[in-house]
Amino acid sequence: MAGTARETGRIAGIGGGLVGFLVFVEFTSGVLQGYYIPLLTDIARHLDIHDADVNWLEAAQLMLSAIAVPILAKLGDLHGHRRMLLLSAALVAAATVVLAFASSFPVFLVAWAVQGIYAAWLPLQVALIYNRSRGRADQAAQTRRATGLIVAALQLGAIVGALGGGQVGSALAGQFWLVLLIPGFLVAGVCAVVALRVPESVDRQSGSVDATGAALLSVVLLVITGGLTFVRINGAGEAWPWLVTALGLLLVVPFVRYELGRPDPLVDFRVLRSPAMWPVQLTAGLFGVSVLGAQGPLSTFARTDPDDYGYGLGLSTSMVSIVIGGYVISMLVGASQFSRISARTTPRTTLIGAAVLVGTGYLLLVPFHDSLAQVLACMVVAGLGSGALVAALPAAAAAAAPTGRTGVATGLTNTTKVLGGSFASATFAVALAANAPTLADGSAGTAGSLGGYLAVWIICGTTALAAAVALVFVPRLAFSDAPDATDLRSVAPATEHRA
Repeated sequence: MAGTARETGRIAGIGGGLVGFLVFVEFTSGVLQGYYIPLLTDIARHLDIHDADVNWLEAAQLMLSAIAVPILAKLGDLHGHRRMLLLSAALVAAATVVLAFASSFPVFLVAWAVQGIYAAWLPLQVALIYNRSRGRADQAAQTRRATGLIVAALQLGAIVGALGGGQVGSALAGQFWLVLLIPGFLVAGVCAVVALRVPESVDRQSGSVDATGAALLSVVLLVITGGLTFVRINGAGEAWPWLVTALGLLLVVPFVRYELGRPDPLVDFRVLRSPAMWPVQLTAGLFGVSVLGAQGPLSTFARTDPDDYGYGLGLSTSMVSIVIGGYVISMLVGASQFSRISARTTPRTTLIGAAVLVGTGYLLLVPFHDSLAQVLACMVVAGLGSGALVAALPAAAAAAAPTGRTGVATGLTNTTKVLGGSFASATFAVALAANAPTLADGSAGTAGSLGGYLAVWIICGTTALAAAVALVFVPRLAFSDAPDATDLRSVAPATEHRA
């Protein structure tokens, strides 16, 4: 215990207590991620929408995050990571206030999407930590340990948010605006902490933000999401919505080609040339399918009444928090232990094992989803792996990045993760709405279809196992402080560009 305390003290000492302040920032991020999940069915009834349509909230939020994260990460490398952290916190605070008072679905959708900018907090913080630990012999290990600490705070915040959201939602059901507003007070605290206590990073990179690249990325995401929206509205039997979706996927090719031709791109795909980097980014995208895309379906399945539909758990708002709480507690355990396990094995082995746990947990849900105990046990297995991956991926990307590219590299992990989550959320919305169930009296139900839920779990499980396969191709000593690992950093040069 004393050794653990000394280690935590050394980590917190990076940058004059930097990590200690960032713990609060990431705790708040966790609260935001967990607080609303038990309330999703209540939000659907508040907005008078179908349960499947809450996935569009997640899809819109993740889509905006996919655009905002690389921009903020790049601006952090150019103008300071603390400055961008403060800007993003202010935007999240404003969105949370609007969210509380929005009475229509379009306004709520926009505010919900903007609130998702908090996805940029973790890569910006990892870049701050990595920058402040520069010059230490064990820089990569310090970054892993510090990242594990703030991610543990994230998971603790998610536990508090999930449990608190369920209880507050039940206690203040008649004042739903106040239920939605409460997290805003924590976000205001983040603004104050970052403004007054977090030191700025010292390294700067010359260049500018790739506005054209941001526009192209926006078009790609809008076309893909728009196509899936039309599938949801017109039905899966119509061909043209699928053609629109396919067009969006094809637009990825010119976007990547444009970015590769830019000396200072929005998304630096050249970092993917490293044998240690591309599997990490692929894993982040595949992992985003489950860790981001499956949150809504898990909550709405738990609320679905089996007496009406023949499936679901029929839990109240407060009881849903038990399922979400068990999941995020297991994520906390996984996040807090990944650094210790990596030290005894290798970071690569830990990543592979974590991905296998995620896949196993979700695939077990296919046969075992009839009781709270079954669902909770499966989610604990998936949560252990998810927590380790949440903590490990940004640190792994930072360790594989060249000097001056840590913000870009860590931001890219979040970009690919939210892209995976965005596409998954939109796809899951279509799957859950297909063959929508009806009630015993013949009226249309508001629950998602059982076939849709099974499809969600199968997709989450197989993508996680595919990530484990991709990680097999990572060099054995990647992301470690071993001397033999120094040549595994990205081959993309940290080129300086003059304005």
